[in-house]
Amino acid sequence: MRISTGVARPGTRAITLTAAGLAALALVLSGCSAGGGGTAEDGAGDGKTTLRVGTFGSFGFDDKTGAKLYAEYEKQNPHITIVETNVADGQKYWDALKLRLSQGSGLADIQAVEVGYIAEATGEAMAGKFVDLREAEGVDTSAFLDWKVKQATTRGGQVVALGTDIGPMGICYRKDLFEKAGLPTDREKVGALWAGDWAKFLEQGEKYKAKAPAGTAFHDSASGLFNAVISSEPDQYSDGSGKLHWEGSPGVARAWDLAVKAAEGGLTAKLRQFDEKGTWNAAFKNSRFATVACPSWMTGIIKDQAGPANKGKWDIAQAPVPANWGGSFLAVPKAGKHTAEAAKLAAWLTAPEQQAKVFAVNGNIPSTTAGLASDTVQNAQPEYFPGVPVGTIYSEAARKISPAPIGRHDGQVKTFLTDNGILDIETRGTAPDAAWNNVKKLIEDKIDQ
Repeated sequence: MRISTGVARPGTRAITLTAAGLAALALVLSGCSAGGGGTAEDGAGDGKTTLRVGTFGSFGFDDKTGAKLYAEYEKQNPHITIVETNVADGQKYWDALKLRLSQGSGLADIQAVEVGYIAEATGEAMAGKFVDLREAEGVDTSAFLDWKVKQATTRGGQVVALGTDIGPMGICYRKDLFEKAGLPTDREKVGALWAGDWAKFLEQGEKYKAKAPAGTAFHDSASGLFNAVISSEPDQYSDGSGKLHWEGSPGVARAWDLAVKAAEGGLTAKLRQFDEKGTWNAAFKNSRFATVACPSWMTGIIKDQAGPANKGKWDIAQAPVPANWGGSFLAVPKAGKHTAEAAKLAAWLTAPEQQAKVFAVNGNIPSTTAGLASDTVQNAQPEYFPGVPVGTIYSEAARKISPAPIGRHDGQVKTFLTDNGILDIETRGTAPDAAWNNVKKLIEDKIDQ
């Protein structure tokens, strides 16, 4: 999630936030005062230690709609109280987190980090602000997928964060809407329609459009499509050394062209994913679109937002090309007052057993090898997707992932391309060349390489 990037987790037009606005948002993000992490006094004089967890999107730890991990940990550790503060928008969350890290105050004891920003978190300017988790109680870095650990490791070998999940890709689709549009509904046949090529996905979109049920579009958003396509590309925003090369990237060019084609072709519902007004969330419940690019964490969002009336209407097919979109980490800021306890909690939350529990409830695919191989994951058929072998679908997709290089500016570039590029084409009718030039100017002005 993530989501998120959550994921998930994608960003927003955070470039317009002022320093004062970021400071105010950071207080919301951390849920605590400028004095840092929780203290014993946070427990209202009962001798307990309050650990605060800052997240974005849907991590599935919580006691309300998640796997109730906090309640389980508190039962095992009666001296601990856990408070999670969640921000819907991943980009605003990250902007606020960076500000608080620079100030060394106002931070949660544990802070989530989306994969698009992990390279920045491991960079020289920021890595020293996080606890090195290699020697923390309960941490076993060998339990995680090798590439997941490498993403969170600095050049000096410090591990600044522990992986919560990964984002193997599928395509979630509404069986009832596909049937009305004359498309097959069996997931194997659906996946075969676009196997091997995202362009074939758009071809099916044209077929859907020709017979679309009134008030529906084939896909939710062009920017979501962009993120899905770029996630399947071996060449994305940065080269192997971490240097930006987005303008010359074949992956960016392919994702841009397909997203523009979808936007201009009327194949999308023209929605902005994770928008603060909740329009995108409401569109799940109101059946505004028939497909959504569906990393594993997206299934939790569908469950939460589509609502009981749409239970059993969604299915999952393999994506045209194997991809990983999203996946996050938990980091422990050094400025926290309970770093040892926080690291212990972070290790427990990301252990294979807990990752499997989160998947069973929220759909977040584990980033640990044992979590992926667990019966909980392999045999999972979430209640909201009756008869759908969700665990098998996503674990199969996970085995095909070949992660692309990540640079420290990838998250910002992605946000500019989607929110200040694709979205403007889709919702404002901006010409593609003009939108591309706008993105280029923003990157030149806002990113110091």
